[in-house]
Amino acid sequence: MNKEPDCIFCSIIAGDIPSTEVATSEHAYAFRDLHPAAPSHIVVVPKRHHPNVNELSHTDPELTGHVVALAAEAATKDGLDADGWRLLTNTGEHAGQTVQHVHFHVLGGERLGPLNAPRN
Repeated sequence: MNKEPDCIFCSIIAGDIPSTEVATSEHAYAFRDLHPAAPSHIVVVPKRHHPNVNELSHTDPELTGHVVALAAEAATKDGLDADGWRLLTNTGEHAGQTVQHVHFHVLGGERLGPLNAPRN
């Protein structure tokens, strides 16, 4: 793992900040979001620091697959398979990315609404 000193997700992966693990693999880590946006809200991060999904997919597409596979495993462990779940990532300021370590949100446990309000 390459750890960025000011990255909260790197600190979580390193065990410096506590988290509630849902699933883990050699390549990625899934844990409960502290401020859930749905009854089930899991954050999935690669163990190696990459700032966003664009950079990750270009420099390490195989790792991208590992992260998505762990997201599916975490959703299954949380019992989301029967009714479905959403996988979401934000890339860049306009998308709302607030932590510069690529991460995916697994959301489920209730009927989810649309991603954005209709545009006028």
